[in-house]
Amino acid sequence: MSQVKSVMIVGVGGQGTLLASRVLGSAMLRCGADVKVSEVHGMSQRGGSVVTYVRYGDKVYSPVIDKGEADVLMAFEALEAARFLPWLKTDGTVVVNTQQIDPMPVVTGSAAYPENIIGSVKVEGAKVVAFDALKLAEQAGSVKAVNIVLIGAVAKRLSIDKQVWIDTIKETVPAKFMDMNLKAFELGYNAQEI
Repeated sequence: MSQVKSVMIVGVGGQGTLLASRVLGSAMLRCGADVKVSEVHGMSQRGGSVVTYVRYGDKVYSPVIDKGEADVLMAFEALEAARFLPWLKTDGTVVVNTQQIDPMPVVTGSAAYPENIIGSVKVEGAKVVAFDALKLAEQAGSVKAVNIVLIGAVAKRLSIDKQVWIDTIKETVPAKFMDMNLKAFELGYNAQEI
């Protein structure tokens, strides 16, 4: 590990973004990296945006990711991917759950959910890995496993041995949910993008 890499995790409150950042940070620590994690809570209890920064490398001085600095944007929801796209590097990768969660203006009827968000993100030139993580989480045994499904998809795109991720999940999640989370990781790791 040499230069600093940055992963920005974005989602909506209650989706498990904080557990995802904990697994990601722990995997990097396991590889001997210096790791900084910063959680930026929006109106998470009310379904607002939640953002977490994870930075790792030989020496990381700040957990904050500025616009144009993220190597990977891990998005739990399509609109959040579009909203935080300016933080992605030109050659960065977006790993995005195609699930749509209506923000409050859509729920109240004062706005419409934008059409073809994934297509518009691709037009911006980002490498996009888009798939239905919710469907895969259901296959694993719980809709709450979306975070681990997304971790699997991100893990495949980072240069860290797969076993490191598996060991980190075993160390991080409660034993009673272990099998489900390991299955979710595998499903995400092998996900076919749409």
